[in-house]
Amino acid sequence: MLRRLRETGPVLLVPLAWVFATAAHLELLATRSVLVGHVVMSVLLFGFAVLSWGDMREHPVLRAWLAVIVLGFGVTLVGAYALATGRGAPLTTFAVFGWMLLPAVALGYTGRVLPREEGAWAYTLGGVLSGVGAVVFLSGVATLPALALAGVGQTVGIVTAVVEY
Repeated sequence: MLRRLRETGPVLLVPLAWVFATAAHLELLATRSVLVGHVVMSVLLFGFAVLSWGDMREHPVLRAWLAVIVLGFGVTLVGAYALATGRGAPLTTFAVFGWMLLPAVALGYTGRVLPREEGAWAYTLGGVLSGVGAVVFLSGVATLPALALAGVGQTVGIVTAVVEY
C-alpha cells in the first residue's frame, strides 16, 4: 500500500502544492499556515526520498527526479527558514523559483530521454510551461500567471507519469 501511495500520491500533491502557493501569494493564507505547509512538505519529501532511494537510482529518469526531490527538500527548507525567521522576499522568491525550475529541467530531460510512445511530448510540454513560468516569476511582472504556468506544466508531467507507469 505504501508503494502504491508513493507511486500515485504526487498526482494529487503536485497540483495541491501550486494551489497552496497561489493562495499564499494572494495572501489568503497566514504566514504561519504557509510555514506549516513548508514543514509538512519537507517531511513528505524527506520520507519519499528515503523510501524511494533504492528504486529511483535504477533508471536515469528516476535518478533525475530523485535529484529534484533531494534538491527540492533543501529549497523547501530555505522557504521554511525564511518564513520562520521573517527573512522574507529574497529567500521565499528563491524557494518558489526553485520549485519552478527544478521540475522544469527534469521534465525537459524526461521528455528527451523517454521514447515518444511513453508520452515524451507531455513531459517536454510540462517542462516548457514550468520553465516559462519560472522566467515570468523571476521577472516579477506576472506572479499569478507564472504560478499557473508552473502548476499546469508540472501537473501535466505528473499525470503523464502516473498514467504511463
